[in-house]
Amino acid sequence: MSRTATIPWGPFSAKHRAYINAAAGMRMCVAEGAIRSGKTIDHCVIAQKYLEDAPDRFHLASGSTMANAKLNIGVCNGFGLENLFRGRCRWGKYRDNEALFIQTRTGEKVVIFVGGGKADSYKRILGNSYGLWIATEINEHFDCADSRISFVKVATGRQLAARRPFTLWDLNPCSPRAAIYEDYIDKYRRQGLAGGYLYEHFTIRDNATITPARLEEIESRYDAGSVWYRRDILGERAASEGLIYRQFADDPGRFCADGVPGQPIRYVNIGVDFGGGRSAHAFCAVGFTASGAAVVLDEYRERRALSPNELAEAFVDFLRACRARWTVADVWCDSAEQTLINGLRTACAAAGLGASIGNAMKRPIRDRIRAVCMLMGAGRFFVARRCGETIDALKSAVWDAKRPNEDVRLDDGTTNIDSLDAMEYALERELPALLDAWGGRDRDAGAEI
Repeated sequence: MSRTATIPWGPFSAKHRAYINAAAGMRMCVAEGAIRSGKTIDHCVIAQKYLEDAPDRFHLASGSTMANAKLNIGVCNGFGLENLFRGRCRWGKYRDNEALFIQTRTGEKVVIFVGGGKADSYKRILGNSYGLWIATEINEHFDCADSRISFVKVATGRQLAARRPFTLWDLNPCSPRAAIYEDYIDKYRRQGLAGGYLYEHFTIRDNATITPARLEEIESRYDAGSVWYRRDILGERAASEGLIYRQFADDPGRFCADGVPGQPIRYVNIGVDFGGGRSAHAFCAVGFTASGAAVVLDEYRERRALSPNELAEAFVDFLRACRARWTVADVWCDSAEQTLINGLRTACAAAGLGASIGNAMKRPIRDRIRAVCMLMGAGRFFVARRCGETIDALKSAVWDAKRPNEDVRLDDGTTNIDSLDAMEYALERELPALLDAWGGRDRDAGAEI
């Protein structure tokens, strides 16, 4: 007896069913709201129905990065396009772009997956006309006044020649005055959009598959006073203001420890932030445990100007001291200073300290902050008591009040962001594993939070 794999659908709430049904015949649909509210699944279902009869062959799926687009729209935690068209689709390449080739009842459709978060992302979508544009985390896509390079504007323009253009956007709430609202989402709600415009706001409680116990678990990862709680859990548009790490500032003793009881340090990464002008040189050693905890173990910060040789000597001493106590895996440095990085490599080799020294990923600062806040909320982030610079930096870090529409950390020399940068460089490559280790990598049908 043969078996056919099926998608493990959970119940759809009345609100979600109404949204999916109302999407038919619309020109554009926008779903905004909390994490795990089901927005992305709705759009994948709507996209599947559209693609079956779409008259156009080429279609576009975008995220902040190409990987994000494939994860959220293609895979979508088992509910994405590759699952909805199981047995009728294959992954491949179309003009160097990742693409999903789908056999529908009206012929082959090609869905091209791209990242839209960078200033040159528009280059990946030139040359084609797209019928469907499905975008996840649209507020993370690059936009500007210049319609030639704005990904949002170029993608919209690429639909003008389509026979049946259709747009699906989803997003978690951001600042109330963000440009994505003023220039697009709320503007269309006020003025309407030719062909039909559908907007819906969802909360986590609109997802009928979330049990009360699961909801409590998800909420427990957040500081109830943080901007992330208001956006991710309450589904509210909220401006970032005041202290960034309020839970740390309110109770630093909760996070200050020389280790995690019963959890030895498996390995250590070192982050390096180079100084200049008003900023200082900073090193930070962060240890990781098998349980998915991160511990700031040691630090170095020097405000005075150092010559390249003095900086290299200081780093060699720091690395040697760390290696005497822990297994050091990698060193990640601010990629903007390649000459200084090469100087560290040369000095370490001369000192007989073979070290893996590379460029930091430099994830968006907002994403690094959010991840640290979640680790704090889960009780999986600690700082050794001797690391006074890092402790003070976490207690005093604030959002930039002059830029309320953006999630920007104040960087005017009045706070120590050097130690924070070094700490984040050491952490950022481990964040997926850290969040997976305790189930913190929740997905709104695939989206990392």
